[in-house]
Amino acid sequence: MALQKIITELGAGADLHGKDMTKAAKRAVEDAMRHSSLSLFHGLKLDPKTMKVEVKIGAPDPESVDKNAVAAMLPYGTVTVTIEQGGVTAEGMGGPGDTVIVSAAVSALVEIPEGAFKLA
Repeated sequence: MALQKIITELGAGADLHGKDMTKAAKRAVEDAMRHSSLSLFHGLKLDPKTMKVEVKIGAPDPESVDKNAVAAMLPYGTVTVTIEQGGVTAEGMGGPGDTVIVSAAVSALVEIPEGAFKLA
């Protein structure tokens, strides 16, 4: 069996006043997670702990994002976090660049047993 990508969800998160890239990244992951429900685990009798989760973050200052804090947002599976240049900075109430917006793509991969799906 090979790993199959079963879902990719997108999210955005912001820190409005503190330039906190990790806070914004965690909010982006949380936003992505709100858009999905992986009910196939129950239907196929799969253990959600066996899934692989790939998180890709785009942040204005990638080096300042705490990968472990982002990974801890995911309740199941083995999580890999990749961070690259992206996102947006904007002027907020505190001045130029104090607002940061971070994007996230969260994908779940799982080994699906052969014959689990039968198309009519």
